[in-house]
Amino acid sequence: MKYKAGFCQFNPEFLAREKNLERMVSQVSATKADLIVFPELATSGYTFSSVSEVEQSAETSQNGLTAIVMRKAAWENQCSIVVGFAEKDGNHIYNSAMLINPNGECHVYRKTHLFLEEKKIFSPGNTGFQVFSAKHDVKVGMMICWDWIFPESARTLMLKGAQIIAHPANLVLPWCQQAMLIRSLENRIFTITANRTGFEKNGRLINKFTGHSQVTGTKGDLLLQASEKEEYIRVVEIETEEANDKSVTASNDLIADRRPEYYHS
Repeated sequence: MKYKAGFCQFNPEFLAREKNLERMVSQVSATKADLIVFPELATSGYTFSSVSEVEQSAETSQNGLTAIVMRKAAWENQCSIVVGFAEKDGNHIYNSAMLINPNGECHVYRKTHLFLEEKKIFSPGNTGFQVFSAKHDVKVGMMICWDWIFPESARTLMLKGAQIIAHPANLVLPWCQQAMLIRSLENRIFTITANRTGFEKNGRLINKFTGHSQVTGTKGDLLLQASEKEEYIRVVEIETEEANDKSVTASNDLIADRRPEYYHS
């Protein structure tokens, strides 16, 4: 099935949730797509210095502002949307991403592998890596930013049937984009890394983001990539069924050839 999937690369304003959401909705409305992925913590910005600071933007996944606004946008534009946000659940705040479908369904992933200062701000994710149905029943798994460096993240999603990995990110190191080509190749899966641009300063904390959001194909090919600094939404047409074919040669299959009895944790 031909499927229009892509990313929105932009520079969120720190602690300006309503303004960021307004910009995001306008981008979705101007684009015809089946699936759009936004960056990590796209609604709030990233460079938090304290838990009390992130609490200003933290919200629930069911009736928070992001869920309300994105449900409306998904319905009006008949597309699935993945967006990173700060999730409040009881006494915990998670670095999360939600998949919103046109029918209003909302699925949440909480970041498994926290990076650097995040360990002081967020609770470690407890959802595990799950696969959900997006528009047209395409199977989408989510991971967030630093999850990329752990091959188990993408492999788990592939083994659970994901055709596309939605990968919201706030990348500051230079290696992820190349690594995601390998994640696609070694799992025969599509990936969408939605990174942000610009830099963000909060007291002593400064982050410069690498941009270069991208979509990768099942053979490790780069299907679409943004520049480092430009803010825009881009979509590419993919054949989702390609991710169901795990054969590499006539005699080799990525799943059938696995020998997990020799793999160790």
